[in-house]
Amino acid sequence: MKEYAYQLKMKVRDYECDLEGIVNNANYQHYMEHTRHEFLLEAGISFAEMLEQDIVSVVARITIDYKTPLRSRDEFVSCLNITQEGVRYVFHQDIYRASDMKLAAKGKVDVVCLVKGKLSRCPELEEKLKAYYPEV
Repeated sequence: MKEYAYQLKMKVRDYECDLEGIVNNANYQHYMEHTRHEFLLEAGISFAEMLEQDIVSVVARITIDYKTPLRSRDEFVSCLNITQEGVRYVFHQDIYRASDMKLAAKGKVDVVCLVKGKLSRCPELEEKLKAYYPEV
């Protein structure tokens, strides 16, 4: 497993599985979102505080490649790295099945900020995230 800025351990719940007994594809997006939110909290970023400053972050695009299915009660590790490309904050997210560290899903999530209603860079966010950007 490569190095990541943030990792979160989770466990598949029965109701997240479909009739085939594997995690429904939509739930991987939930896992990735939960991982981003926990990461941002750890980085000192609060959505409530951002809203008070009229800053709204929104997902602009998500792509997910499904590799190995997760099943009920599987433990897994949801990981992310973050880069910035212009006004986009790009989360590179991977999910590994904990029992054998096989890659279950690979995602790329583009997030943008609306500052006072306009698409813009967000210095407040950049200041808190820069410590997590990869060394160039």
